[in-house]
Amino acid sequence: MKSSKNGSEKNRKLGNHMVTLHQRLYQALNLGLKFHDKEGKKWQCTDIEIQRLAVRSISAFVGSISPDILKHQIVENSIADILVALEGILQSRNEAVLGLATNVTVKLVGILGSSVLLYSVSELVHSLSSLLSFHQSSIAVSCAISLNHILSKLKPRRFKKHNEVWEILVERKTVDCITCNLHDFVFGSKTLEYFQEMASLLKTIMWQWPPSRYPVWSNAKLLEALRVACGKTDSNVEVAVLQLYSALALCGNGAMKLLENGESLLPTIVHCMGSSQPHSVRVEAFKLAQHLMRSEQGCLTVTKMFCEPIVKATINAMDEWSLSGKVASDQVPLLVEACRLALITRWAGDHHTYFWKFGVGRALLGLLHNNFCKSKPSESFLESRELIAIACEALDSNYNVALRPYIWDVLGWLATYCREDFNPKKEGKFNCLNVLIACACLVFKDSIHKGRQVLHNDVSYKSMYEPASRAVLLMIYSPCEYISSQARHILSKLLTPSTDYLEYLLDFVKSAARDTFCVLDNLRTITHLIHLACYLGLPEYRSFVIQSEAIRTLSTFVESCLSNYVQIQRSKVAPHLHNTSDERTCCWLERDDWEGSDILLFFSLWSLAELIRPSSSVKNHDDLISDQVVDGIALEGSEVQVLVDRLQEISGKTFSSGCRWYAAYILSYFGVYGFPSRLGKRIGKALQEKEHADVLLKLSDGESLSVHGVVLITRCPCMLPTGEFPPYGEKFRREVRLSSRVDSKTLTKLLEFAYLGFVHVGEDLVKQLKILAKACNFKRLSRILCRKRPKWGTIIPYNDFTPALGSAGHHFSDVILEAKVTTGMNFSCSVCSLSISHMHVHKIILLLSCEYLRALFQSGMQESKSQTIKVPVSWDALAKLVNWFYSDELPKPSSGCLWDNMDVKQQLHELHPYVELCWLAEFWFLEDIREDAFKVVVSCLNSSRHLCMEIIRIAADFSQWEIVDVASNLMAPMYPHMRDSGDLESLNDELVDMVRVAYVRLTQKGSSSHTDWADSRATT
Repeated sequence: MKSSKNGSEKNRKLGNHMVTLHQRLYQALNLGLKFHDKEGKKWQCTDIEIQRLAVRSISAFVGSISPDILKHQIVENSIADILVALEGILQSRNEAVLGLATNVTVKLVGILGSSVLLYSVSELVHSLSSLLSFHQSSIAVSCAISLNHILSKLKPRRFKKHNEVWEILVERKTVDCITCNLHDFVFGSKTLEYFQEMASLLKTIMWQWPPSRYPVWSNAKLLEALRVACGKTDSNVEVAVLQLYSALALCGNGAMKLLENGESLLPTIVHCMGSSQPHSVRVEAFKLAQHLMRSEQGCLTVTKMFCEPIVKATINAMDEWSLSGKVASDQVPLLVEACRLALITRWAGDHHTYFWKFGVGRALLGLLHNNFCKSKPSESFLESRELIAIACEALDSNYNVALRPYIWDVLGWLATYCREDFNPKKEGKFNCLNVLIACACLVFKDSIHKGRQVLHNDVSYKSMYEPASRAVLLMIYSPCEYISSQARHILSKLLTPSTDYLEYLLDFVKSAARDTFCVLDNLRTITHLIHLACYLGLPEYRSFVIQSEAIRTLSTFVESCLSNYVQIQRSKVAPHLHNTSDERTCCWLERDDWEGSDILLFFSLWSLAELIRPSSSVKNHDDLISDQVVDGIALEGSEVQVLVDRLQEISGKTFSSGCRWYAAYILSYFGVYGFPSRLGKRIGKALQEKEHADVLLKLSDGESLSVHGVVLITRCPCMLPTGEFPPYGEKFRREVRLSSRVDSKTLTKLLEFAYLGFVHVGEDLVKQLKILAKACNFKRLSRILCRKRPKWGTIIPYNDFTPALGSAGHHFSDVILEAKVTTGMNFSCSVCSLSISHMHVHKIILLLSCEYLRALFQSGMQESKSQTIKVPVSWDALAKLVNWFYSDELPKPSSGCLWDNMDVKQQLHELHPYVELCWLAEFWFLEDIREDAFKVVVSCLNSSRHLCMEIIRIAADFSQWEIVDVASNLMAPMYPHMRDSGDLESLNDELVDMVRVAYVRLTQKGSSSHTDWADSRATT
């Protein structure tokens, strides 16, 4: 049908007037258009009168084009020629015709709309961008309007054209030109329209091309100009500046740069959020606040400075519309942006207190039902039946249906981070909160009825039932006793005693675990897992679930999640969280959401944890392996062992923090506490290493344990009394006498956790270990021994001994590592502040981390108490090496726009230490660090051929032929050009030949991608 319609449009007859205009058009165009064999038509006339005639003919023809003839073949061909003519006329820069030509261009691109991209616009972009700094403001403004229209229609998926246009903008230095123009407006005499169009064009460029953001946010003069401009009272200027700030904040580094001046910027944002401002200004202010608080770090930075006013402005925007009795159409965008900003409740912080203070419950309920709070009596609704009836009335209205997903999300997050002792009765929030809880439970009940027949493309299910079900789950398991009990009470009243739906849920999960996951079923699977976890929060359904062998079913589901790994983020199944700006961000290194991309695994672990948690028969891991009964369901020892193994795999690997926490939480009921890690495994060997122990722990029964001060000072410093430390010459730097209440077994388990980061503990020792951990202020161990449900958002307590490199751990250091002095380099230590060229470290850490150093010490070559080892690498490499010894993490080089805007010399300086580490790791037998350093080097090599060439030379000097091989393959496509231009002359013949061989290999492979090959090497 579509092709038929297009065909009729192309064959439609033109009116007589249009035919006449077309004839006149080509009479004029033929005076300047000439054919070129390779380039097609080109405008080649500089005569002003002919150009004026052509432009007037174009103007008349374009002015007569209507939408219904836009697809006509004659019109399409004419537009292609018109664009060629305009390109040439604009490039001639004849002032007599530029004004008319630029105005016609504005009109033409406006008529074409998105179809402008069907034509070749590269030359037009070139012509328009060259006139942005023209001395006649009207011409520059027209060029900015036309260029903005064209660029805004480009899509990244049109990769070739997208890159082609960007190269033109770079060549014309368009961004620099626009920033100068904006500066001229603020401190010059340019018009308001001039500023608006230039700002809008710059915003579009930054939206489309992330590399354009760095030169803007790093321009201190421009940022100052924007600050001054935003102080003007004109709302159009405020909108333009706020939009520019938002485009800058798409870059994580740019957002942090803006927040460096937060004391001046944030009051401006709060002011622009105020009810006295036009809606257009307020909407942009809320959008900017969202961008700045996109990450947890950004949110924390903003709320530290201006928490109360920002939350107050957000609640006011959500609540004030109810005063008028209805939502005006122009107010809907404002409400949406205010609700989106309220999603900062997904992170813990002081802002939660202010949300409650300023009446978030009233605002959310008001968004559910127009003027609801005013139409109901103020007394508390204590009767469940009455409360449910009122909730039904609130949900029956059709007000703000599009906002309801945000309402449920905010309600869920508020419940998640609410204080345990929070009592809304005392704070005047009882009515609204209870009604909101009842409303969410009612939607949950409705989702049960829709759950069996819902289709994957059911938009209402995605937008309504998943957020509401999630909110109910978070309320049921809220740390706030009031919210939790109220949600359980209301949900129990609403759900029928029948277990039919529970049977369906368990069968569904069992079926999903048995079959390979289908992407189309992800929404249903996630929602059903949420429903199951909610049912498990209601005591009356627990026994039925247990008797249905749910533990075995969920264990199998977890196994299936690991085998058929499907990455799903919540934004993929919750449309209201999808924001087009998320696809345009760069340089944001924010921490993943707590459930991350493992949402299926996360909710299955949550339900499994609820099944195992209250199990009185579960004593410890050993009991279960001995075929003990779990809640009446006999598990085979092999099944239990598989489950424990999988949970340990999850808790110790790169899954989301939420999954790792729940896996560790379940494992605690098997007698396994903590998070296994590669560093813990390495440092744990010190438990058997008594020769280099320097602290003696004496028990009251005369028994003693020798341990290492570096571990205690990092993990449990309270066990080391303050005071002077004896000199290095003594065997034990400290002798600590412990209380008579401390026994050897309990102390051994505490030390095992301190070294390893996890520990196996029998149920008979848990109570004593809790007491000892609390007495030693060992909070990390105390928390996990308490077997409390994981608190949402809690980060994983990684093993990290780098604090021992500071002043406290300095007392226990007994080795000095000295770096190779490199002439002309300025060294700075990012790990400690002790020395510029050498570092005090701990022998036991070196012995456990490096077989070469262990052999060196054992050979007797290092016999003095304070030993110095000269490490044949630069200071930067040594600092990174030591950081890896103590944390198992290799510090990464600069990334994103900071890396991209370094010159080759700076980039080489950043990568050089990693090449050194690859070399050092080979004869120090550090395979893990070599792999990590190799990945860093390879991941940075796609930036330029010059960097690849320099890295080849340096890597060859260090005999790192694997790096040379990768760099040679990356340079292979450019080999002919580099050979002819003489760029390869700095390399010796052997290295040039390696690049040549890589080129030959590439040409033989044909369509195989060299970059794909390099990326695979980087991730091997």
